[in-house]
Amino acid sequence: MDTTPTESTTEAMTLAFELAALDRLDDPNGVLDDARAWSRYVGVIGNDSDAVRSAVETYGLDLDFVPDGRDKWLTLQETRERTNTRRHVLVGDTADGRRAAERTGWEFVPIEEAVEKAEWELTEGSSGRTGFLSWLRNLV
Repeated sequence: MDTTPTESTTEAMTLAFELAALDRLDDPNGVLDDARAWSRYVGVIGNDSDAVRSAVETYGLDLDFVPDGRDKWLTLQETRERTNTRRHVLVGDTADGRRAAERTGWEFVPIEEAVEKAEWELTEGSSGRTGFLSWLRNLV
């Protein structure tokens, strides 16, 4: 991912993060701020909208879209229909996320690939799905 913002790149992309992928990032706020530089719309999706809402509040995220009671499939579908960008990209961490992206017309980018290309950092010891609950446990 080219992180150099231009008018054409910000008009060209809607970017979503699967909650499982967001949970693996060392600095979710920094990543989303960075993503805003080259994305017109940025959001987080997941099947558990309460967990997404909790993560949004915990991380203090400012997003353009969240599940709001819908599963990731419906959120992706509705977001694709409502946004007028050329690309719709899901940064994900699960097989279900990949299937949802592919079947709703989104590109799927695994979190490891996104991190490498955008020069973001994963949390230490984040070799698998750490999840939001694991993150909370590490705070205690």
